[in-house]
Amino acid sequence: MNFPRNIRLLYLFSALKMALFPMAIITLFWKDRIGLSLAEILLLQGCFSLATLLLEYPSGYLADRLGYRYTLSLAAAIGIAGWSLYTVAASFAAVLAAELLLGCSYAFISGSDSALLFETLRTQQREEEYARFDGRMTGWGQGGEALAALFAGLLYAWQPLSPFLLQIAVWGIAWLVTRSLREPPYQATAPGSSHLGAALRTCRYALLENRRLRATLLFSMVLGVASFYPVWLIQPFMQECNVPLAWFGPIWAAANLTVALFSFAGQRFHFQLGERGLFLLYLGLILAGYLGLGLTHALWSFACYFLLTAMRGLQGPLLRHHLQRDSTRENRASILSLKSLGFRLLFVVTGPPIGWLADRYGLSSTFLLVGLLLVLALIPLGATFLTTRPAAP
Repeated sequence: MNFPRNIRLLYLFSALKMALFPMAIITLFWKDRIGLSLAEILLLQGCFSLATLLLEYPSGYLADRLGYRYTLSLAAAIGIAGWSLYTVAASFAAVLAAELLLGCSYAFISGSDSALLFETLRTQQREEEYARFDGRMTGWGQGGEALAALFAGLLYAWQPLSPFLLQIAVWGIAWLVTRSLREPPYQATAPGSSHLGAALRTCRYALLENRRLRATLLFSMVLGVASFYPVWLIQPFMQECNVPLAWFGPIWAAANLTVALFSFAGQRFHFQLGERGLFLLYLGLILAGYLGLGLTHALWSFACYFLLTAMRGLQGPLLRHHLQRDSTRENRASILSLKSLGFRLLFVVTGPPIGWLADRYGLSSTFLLVGLLLVLALIPLGATFLTTRPAAP
């Protein structure tokens, strides 16, 4: 297999899948064009997460059995359908249908691209370098989102549907890229029982039998939602702070470049700080980010959000590397999808109540409460994660 070519294509696919032109203005679109409240917006994202959740683990299992290239191509095709529906959406129900399609699309991506990267490296006996390559792939993704976001506010002001039309074209190119990927050689083994039985065995192994894997899954899930809530609240927060609409795209771009920068630097931070030092850094960034958003209400207050995107960039590739090393070819995408499933389930349960709190008590109070609860949850989860990791040589 052409190792450099597959890696380059995965980088390009990562940039395309994250080049989300509507993302920097999507909350404004829902709020001002469709007429949704913050509670409805968080409910909408809860439904998106539910759709992803229902297919998350089955899609990972199918990817392990049918091939990562196949599921990535299917995901791109469903993504084209979802963004196309957005161009005619004019109600909550129509937006919900589009989000459900996009949820299915991202469920089929989840785990497949990372697993394909690891397997590609494994064929070259370079799997120990996974975190570095994953960080680069994340960096390409965030760079793609940043580039798409730069002019999102201006595009939206010019023609509200133009970001969505561009998005359809991007996903068309992404589909072509997936067709050019190469599957690493793999000799499938019989599951020994039904596919359902094999899938349930992987769940039991990850959540009950393997304490180290379970601790990593739970820790990464909560870190994931810590940087996810503000994604849907930062745009109305910037509106409240009177940030000009033309700034929205560049601010979104800067946030994603922050993720990219810290993804690239993740291994260096790990070398300098170790697991314990990184855990304390995660907590510090979350606490400072939410306190900044909750206690300040100035034009520049949005910059506190960058602390949370920095945490997101740091933890993603490093924790995925832990999950990859504790997995095998037979369950690699399944376990990565299981992590995403838990993340989505957590958001489905907590997202709509947080939206209701923001509508009822305001964004500042909501940020303070959510930040406090996250830190209280992460302290025991992080401590368990650290105790299950092997001692450094």
